[in-house]
Amino acid sequence: MQEEILLTPCFPFEDSDTFAFTGQDEEKWDFVLVSDIHEMGSEKEIKRKKFLDELSKKGFTIKKIEDRKLFYGVRAPKHFFRKYQWLLRNPDSRIQDLNAQQDVPVTTRIRIVNFILHNTVTPDLEKLRDLMKKNVFEAAFPLHEKEEVREFLKEKWARWRDIFCQQPIEKIRCYFGEKVALYFTWLGWYTYLLGFAAGVGLVVFVAGITVFNSSQVSKEICEANDTLMCPLCDQKCPFWLLADTCMYARVTHMIDNEGTVVFAMFMAIWATVFLELWKRQRAQVVTNWDLYGWDEDEEELAMELINNLQHEPRRYRHSYLRSTIVLLLVLLMIVVLIGIAHALVIYRVVATALFTQSDSEFFREQANLVAVITGAVLHYITIVIMTKINRRVALFLCDLEKPRTFSQHENNFTIKIFIFQFLTNFSSLIYIAFFLGRINGHPGNYVRIAGKWRLEECHPSGCITDLFIQMAIIMMLKQTISNVVEYLVPWLAHKIRKRQKRPKKKHLVLGEEEEVEDPCKKQWLINYQLNEVNIFSLFDEFLEMVIQYSFTTIFVAAFPLAPLLAFFNNLFEIRLDAIKMTRLRRRMVPRKTNDIGEEFGCRSWKPLASWLSSGMDW
Repeated sequence: MQEEILLTPCFPFEDSDTFAFTGQDEEKWDFVLVSDIHEMGSEKEIKRKKFLDELSKKGFTIKKIEDRKLFYGVRAPKHFFRKYQWLLRNPDSRIQDLNAQQDVPVTTRIRIVNFILHNTVTPDLEKLRDLMKKNVFEAAFPLHEKEEVREFLKEKWARWRDIFCQQPIEKIRCYFGEKVALYFTWLGWYTYLLGFAAGVGLVVFVAGITVFNSSQVSKEICEANDTLMCPLCDQKCPFWLLADTCMYARVTHMIDNEGTVVFAMFMAIWATVFLELWKRQRAQVVTNWDLYGWDEDEEELAMELINNLQHEPRRYRHSYLRSTIVLLLVLLMIVVLIGIAHALVIYRVVATALFTQSDSEFFREQANLVAVITGAVLHYITIVIMTKINRRVALFLCDLEKPRTFSQHENNFTIKIFIFQFLTNFSSLIYIAFFLGRINGHPGNYVRIAGKWRLEECHPSGCITDLFIQMAIIMMLKQTISNVVEYLVPWLAHKIRKRQKRPKKKHLVLGEEEEVEDPCKKQWLINYQLNEVNIFSLFDEFLEMVIQYSFTTIFVAAFPLAPLLAFFNNLFEIRLDAIKMTRLRRRMVPRKTNDIGEEFGCRSWKPLASWLSSGMDW
């Protein structure tokens, strides 16, 4: 083991920037950089040294610990944080409290250091992001400290037994920052109001069961013992009796009844009320946090000046060529997603034709039902795969746009990923709700795919059962398999990393005393063994919830149990996210915000949800 501390002088700020570290402060480090052990004189070793030299010139204290990897703890000088307070302070208070000193919160300290690290430029004009792409550095992360707030969150928040307990939002804010705290505030508020929608939906569903046999339409279908229907395919498919679909008709009425219309209207009103009440709740929260007038661009400019006093804001240079290319690529991606929806339709058509010609009696009789169920499972698999692809494409397009600030980059990414995810999740459902059975033609003039396979038809009692099955399967799979994977993957990854990256043990020679281990080493290794996080880790949680919100509002009339499933899912989701953040992942870089902003894209989906919920012709 090799340890090395490099202490460098700080640049003067005013005349009061000379200070001494206390014993407690000396063991607190803002960030840790991790690197492989490169050969002396190699290109990577030279690049690493140049970057660390630049940090030293800015006044950073750097501590090096060698194990299987090289760990560099960095601590920023205090004058950075005084400059931050000075630049963002109210103009009047600058005059009154010129020499007042007040420590910045740990969350703000981490955010400032993270910004400086990622915007420090080496003589080769490379930043930390470029060095990480070239494997000069493997990781850069703030540390989970063994402090009172974190231990409280681990014991009172990040546990399954506290699933029905209130969240300690102020503690979350103190440790993870305002953005994470506001996310859990929103998620708790959304889950609370979802309980009312879940109750009404359950009542409507139970009421539908009680009128299972009372529909006049289903009675007529069940009594139509002499009504012959056309074959479902062109070959080997016999004529069939309308009465054979008696049970299907009764199930359709259980879903599609007078209560369904009332519930659709209720959910349209609920969606509006929820968003308006959230605006009030958000305003109250950010006012208590004294963030109502906070501006992200202003803070980013302040950190640019802290990093480089000669900084000049980058001018926005609009490029029609670049914008046209991005637009064309977005349209191309939309065409691909619509094409995938068409592929799912084709699958159902072909599967129905093949099942009706199967040797199995069950598949022949239930060909349409089996095709719907397997199509829904295939749709879920498509969602899982395309979510990863959509993310990569959206990030690539945002990099192509070259936005000036991180907030612009985040907003551009949000808009693109929501468009892609909306089409991925709902294009097939929109087809079933609005097009299935309306464009298939009629006997003697059927619409065919490739001139061979007939488009599928709705049941005589309607297509709502198909939509019900599709919604039920997708929501249940997303809230079981997806959540299990979301928990097990980081848990297993953490266990594997912990086994593989244990500190190497030093074999002692007879008579040699054991060397005292640096307490920082153990802490840094424990943090390094946790799973990685990135700038969009929290965004992924937002995206998951917005998609769920869309499922519970847009097509909720076809599946009244959607709010109930979402309600129970969210109770577990809150604790699942808490466990991941406090126990399984490295510490997120705290972000300050006064609104969940573009992430909550359902604000713009509210009119669409209301229109779709009321527009289906059941």
